[in-house]
Amino acid sequence: MIEGQSDADLRALFDAARDSDYDELAQAARALLDTGPPSGAEIAKLQRRLTEIVSLDFFDAHGRQNAEAALRELDEKRYAHPDVSRSSEPAPLSAGDLRKRTWVTRRGVHVDRIACAWLIRRFIDPDATFRFVDARSHEPQAGELRFDMADAEFTHEGDRCSFETLLVRAELTDDIGLVAIGEIIHDLDIGDGKYGRPETSGLGAMLSGVCASTDDDLQRIASAGDALNQFHAYFSARKAER
Repeated sequence: MIEGQSDADLRALFDAARDSDYDELAQAARALLDTGPPSGAEIAKLQRRLTEIVSLDFFDAHGRQNAEAALRELDEKRYAHPDVSRSSEPAPLSAGDLRKRTWVTRRGVHVDRIACAWLIRRFIDPDATFRFVDARSHEPQAGELRFDMADAEFTHEGDRCSFETLLVRAELTDDIGLVAIGEIIHDLDIGDGKYGRPETSGLGAMLSGVCASTDDDLQRIASAGDALNQFHAYFSARKAER
C-alpha cells in the first residue's frame, strides 16, 4: 500500500488524517460556543478526544493549534456562564448577616443548588426560607441573599462552584466532610474531573434520581437532604478513624 511513497508523502498522509480530526474537534467546540454556555462534561469529552488525537499525531500536524484554541475559548466561556457569573465583587458579609434570611436561586434546582440549599439550612442559616425565581426577571429584595445565579452574593468564583464559594465565605472549610462533598459537587457541576473522588458517581446518580422523581424544588432539596447528611457523616467518620 505504501510502496513507492516517499517519507514526505507518508508524513503528508499522517498530517492530513490528523488535520481532519483536529478540524472536526474544532467544529464541535465552536458548535457548543454557538449554542450557549457549555457544560463541564461536554468540555471534558472534547478534551479527552483531543488527547486521543494527539497520541496519534506523530508529526505535529498544524491543525492542533486551531483545535486547542477552540477548546481554550470554550473553557473560558464555561467560567463566564451568564446564569452564574458575577460582574463585580459582592459586599462582605459577617456570620450574623447570613441568619434569618430569604435565600433566592434559580428555579429547577439541580446538583449545585440542591447541595447549596442543604448546606445553608444545615450549617449556615437553620431558619432559612427559600425562593425559586426566574433569574431573567428577578429584582433583588431587602433581606434576600442569592446563590448560584448571576451577580449573586454566593455563586461561581473562578473555577469554584457555588457550593465551594459558600464553604469559603461562610468559613466552613475546616469541616472535612463538607470539603469532601464540595469536591464531589464541583466535579458533578463543572465536570472537569478536578478531584476524581470515587463517591462522585454515586452521589450524582442519587441527585439525578431525586430530580427525576419530582419537579418541586423544595421537595428536591428535602429528598436529597437525608443522603447528603449521610455522606457528611461518612466522611466525618473516616476522619475520626484516621
